[in-house]
Amino acid sequence: MKSKLVNGIKIYGYRWVMLFALMLLNIVVEIEWLTHAPVARAAAIYYEGQYLPDSFFNIDFLAMSYMLIYLIMSFPASYIIDTWGIKAALRLGAVLIGGFAIIKGLYGDNFQIVLISQIGLAVAQPFAMNAMTAVTAKWFPVWERGLATGLATLSQYLGIVIAMVVTPLLIQSSPDLANYGSGFKSMLMIYGVITLVTSILVFAFVKSDPPSPPGEKFERFQFIKGIKHILLKRDMQILIFIFLIGLGIFNAISTMVDSIAANMGVKDSDGLIGGAMLIGGIIGAVIIPILSDKYRKRKAFLVLCIFGMMPGLVGLVFAADLTGGVGVNPDAAYQIALVSSFVLGFFIMSAGPVGFQYAAEVSSPAPEAASQGLLLFAGQISGIFLVMGMSMKQSAYINEFLYFFVFIAFFLLIAILRLKESPMIITEEDRANAFKKS
Repeated sequence: MKSKLVNGIKIYGYRWVMLFALMLLNIVVEIEWLTHAPVARAAAIYYEGQYLPDSFFNIDFLAMSYMLIYLIMSFPASYIIDTWGIKAALRLGAVLIGGFAIIKGLYGDNFQIVLISQIGLAVAQPFAMNAMTAVTAKWFPVWERGLATGLATLSQYLGIVIAMVVTPLLIQSSPDLANYGSGFKSMLMIYGVITLVTSILVFAFVKSDPPSPPGEKFERFQFIKGIKHILLKRDMQILIFIFLIGLGIFNAISTMVDSIAANMGVKDSDGLIGGAMLIGGIIGAVIIPILSDKYRKRKAFLVLCIFGMMPGLVGLVFAADLTGGVGVNPDAAYQIALVSSFVLGFFIMSAGPVGFQYAAEVSSPAPEAASQGLLLFAGQISGIFLVMGMSMKQSAYINEFLYFFVFIAFFLLIAILRLKESPMIITEEDRANAFKKS
């Protein structure tokens, strides 16, 4: 395995192969998460009669299942990543993801089998999602970790945006046409084949840790001790609260995007409001982490992200209010919603990779999978309750929840300002400068 010395640290070119494999697995598992969410109204027509509309196990549950199962599987997956190693965990995740995705495609016209397959995919998701900071910490030097975590997080957003934008093109999403709601089985089969092939490639190319770590050598805590260490740290307590609110808002809006569009009077399930948010997030997830690495700052960019998301939330509320006005052009409200969604995505989604890396640094020597798992766990809990509330009475309270998001975002501003800068990135900068002088 080829390596080179940079600032006195041995780094390996294979780190980019590892990152790319992780990104591919995250892309397909996120596509599988939201295959029905952007076209929920059309899906209800396609699977009509196969489930009770008022049942908990309905179309919205297909997306919500990822959040529910994550609460059960997050810590076991993080424990496996930490104790069995990255290679074993990612291979296990790849087998589960590829297997359940192809079953979902083969039986895409059977709601019960689709539901079971979705639960299986939800079990597999944490093996890919929780491995991001573990891969970056074991394979990348600290001055590249923000970028690496950003690219890994970017892959999740790419998967979501594919589901949001491409899925409506693969099924009949226009209610004005006679075959409204057709095409779900072929769509799920296309995704299933792509996911299976991707999983096979990931299984073949992932490796364990590099021969020597690209950073400071110290004794790491075991998983349980690491969790206790994380929960006692003041900055991690604040960060968990931030993800509880911020990631919960993102999960809720992503899951309920078709209902939000319907509430604004958009007839076609085109997924463009969700797509705009995710395109903004993809751009932000590249730019913000690079700047964070370049300027050796984590807190400052987290503050920027929280301040920046506020106009996006306010814009969505304004667009929702416009749709209820007399004589208002619905197209104008829709355009405002698209722009606001882009701004919201750019900032709230770029906070993710910077926050994950900040958590790994301030909670060291705890396992990276443990710190990331706790943050995602918090966001899934709040996301579940927010989705349940937004779904009540056929999504009758969506506007009220958008107002609530603006209100609770102010608590994020207060919390983010109380964080301290990451000590590890400051130490690494000093160490690198000292090496250059020697």
